[in-house]
Amino acid sequence: METAIRILLVDDHNLVRMGLKAYFSTLPDIRVVGEAGTGEEAVRLVAELDPDVVLMDLIMPGMGGVEATRQLKKINPRTQVIVVTSYHEDEHIFPAIRAGALSYVLKDIDPDDLADAIRRANGGEAVLNPRVATRMVKELGGIRQETVNAFRELTDREMEVLKWIATGKNNQEIAEILVISEKTVKSHITNILNKLHLSDRTQAAVYAWQEGIIRRDQT
Repeated sequence: METAIRILLVDDHNLVRMGLKAYFSTLPDIRVVGEAGTGEEAVRLVAELDPDVVLMDLIMPGMGGVEATRQLKKINPRTQVIVVTSYHEDEHIFPAIRAGALSYVLKDIDPDDLADAIRRANGGEAVLNPRVATRMVKELGGIRQETVNAFRELTDREMEVLKWIATGKNNQEIAEILVISEKTVKSHITNILNKLHLSDRTQAAVYAWQEGIIRRDQT
């Protein structure tokens, strides 16, 4: 039997966490390993528990979900973040994705669909609410123009991975160079694509050359 997916629930409403925990307790392949009611607590528990997936609320007292996502991804890039929220406006979507969230779903999602999103996230596959996906498509299509600065958005390790992508290295080669697992490389690549609003590693390589990342890194 495969090991259950280990998840952390982050929501400032205890009732929400209780409901999710009760539902996931009925599923053999998903196990709740911790709960957090604040962003600060979420960051601490990610460091302690090393969950596979975090279900992250956005609006919480103190540290919000965006900053918590940013910090926990620095601590553990392997951990995937699914934003579960009631908000689908641009000012919530894009900061969350840039911070490193893999998926973005709304709280009216069917429980079975949420479980499926967790399974997909554990495999590095994103799930977006249709309304959120529409906004992302428009963003990528240039309808909503924003300047994305890789030197500001990416962590040092993500910049390293982007550099090696641009030089044509595959995941196994990058893993060997950086002495990390291929799974961690895949997580870094997912974060890079999300933060830079790119669809695949080819676009990432083109972006790196266009922005002079290789030349700047080697000078």
